[in-house]
Amino acid sequence: MSVFAFHLDRVLGLNRSLPAVLRTFRDHILPYRFTDGVPRPAVWWDPDIQHLEDKDSDQNSVPLSWVQYQKLLRARCGNQTGLSSEPCVGVLHAEWERLALFDFLLQVNDRLDRNCCGFTPDPAELCVENRLNVKCGNSKELQLVHILVRKTDPSRLVFIDNAGRPKQSSSNLNFRLLEGIDEFPEKAVSVLRSGCLEHLLLRSLYVDKEFWESRGGYTALRPLVRLVEERGHYILQHIRDKRIHLRRDP
Repeated sequence: MSVFAFHLDRVLGLNRSLPAVLRTFRDHILPYRFTDGVPRPAVWWDPDIQHLEDKDSDQNSVPLSWVQYQKLLRARCGNQTGLSSEPCVGVLHAEWERLALFDFLLQVNDRLDRNCCGFTPDPAELCVENRLNVKCGNSKELQLVHILVRKTDPSRLVFIDNAGRPKQSSSNLNFRLLEGIDEFPEKAVSVLRSGCLEHLLLRSLYVDKEFWESRGGYTALRPLVRLVEERGHYILQHIRDKRIHLRRDP
């Protein structure tokens, strides 16, 4: 999903995912599992990504619990509260709306909801196997993961490990990903409203020929694009129901 996620990110104008392409590797210096002829995603490595020194939380730039996350959303960091003031962690308020919208469309839970508290997980899910979901009753124990920024631009998020859920049914969508979000980026929402998402996304995916051909082209990719478009309709309904404000990008 990393390649698909990258193209969705760019089509929506979010511009927070690292560039990703699908390629077949043949160099003999690589292990066989990478050169067996199966195309694999190649993601641009950014050495500027900030990681915590704690080996148990090195996939984060900042330690952040669900409770603190909800507090900083209410604080509107960078707007009403200084980025270095409690409960803020140096990330602009607008970054969280981008993340929530992106993760909802792809149904990425391993960032804002690693414990699978906002939907009914399959018994084979890691959050069930590792008994993470048993913590859902205690919000203080819930931690966010893959919350990353660059050292040179710590106020903006970077989206990595965008492992979406293409088979997630519309009756089991994770609306917890939108909890506490009181505005969305106008540009991204305008794409969802335009009815052009399918055309724009398919055209973008077509640029990566290896991805397009290995994934079955138009016939195979169109259902996935339409699934994301359907989730966009749920976001639009959520915006109407909650009367959520749209924010213009500077």
